[in-house]
Amino acid sequence: MAEPEPETLDLRGTPCPLNFVRTKLRLEQLPPAQPLEVWLDPGEPIEQVPDSLRMAGYRVLSVESQGSFYALHVERCAPIL
Repeated sequence: MAEPEPETLDLRGTPCPLNFVRTKLRLEQLPPAQPLEVWLDPGEPIEQVPDSLRMAGYRVLSVESQGSFYALHVERCAPIL
């Protein structure tokens, strides 16, 4: 089965911790293992959001520089049964 295409959430210009909250809310609306690509500003957003998501139990797949912003790929883990 093909990997699902990631949805994109553009949070450039969104301050901390609002960018973390919006990312978390969007992830909770997606099915487990559905990737989400989040666009974040350099500095505090890219330094704080990935670590905060990991601590909250999300899987950070990658962080890629896109020049003026970063693309964070993250997914909600499937529940353990």
